[in-house]
Amino acid sequence: MTIKPIIYLPDPVLRQQSAAVERVDSEMKSFIDDMLETMYDAPGIGLAAIQVGVPRRLLVIDIAGKDEEPAPQVFINPELVATGDETSVYEEGCLSIPDYYAEVERPATITVKHLDRDGKQQVTEADGLLATCLQHEMDHLNGVLFIDHISKLKRDMVVRKFTKLAKSRMTA
Repeated sequence: MTIKPIIYLPDPVLRQQSAAVERVDSEMKSFIDDMLETMYDAPGIGLAAIQVGVPRRLLVIDIAGKDEEPAPQVFINPELVATGDETSVYEEGCLSIPDYYAEVERPATITVKHLDRDGKQQVTEADGLLATCLQHEMDHLNGVLFIDHISKLKRDMVVRKFTKLAKSRMTA
């Protein structure tokens, strides 16, 4: 397994639409393992393929607590099929926007149709942290970042900060 480099804001790759995964074969399963290792190493609770530069509709999540057994979940070609009427607010962060957190309001419950690691069709009903994490990662597949859900003023400040950081990394 290989830890992949994570792409950071303001890299335009993060704004790409991801294409469907055509088949789940041994190469894809190996990539899923790499994504999980990358997510755990970061450390994070979710990672979309586009965040490691692969524009495919694939994401991995593990919301197990620190003292719990890891419980990785794989979502290939996830599709939001239903949302509940109630919303919830969570403080979100992102591996592609390190050390920045903001409260985001999203549907509290969702239903997602997807393929699992073995390419089998699944339907997942989620609430709480899993619902939030799934929506956050699925946004990535459509080129949307969690900062797109906050005020324009705050978003512009974050983008400016990360653009400045990227420029200083290039000149260092």
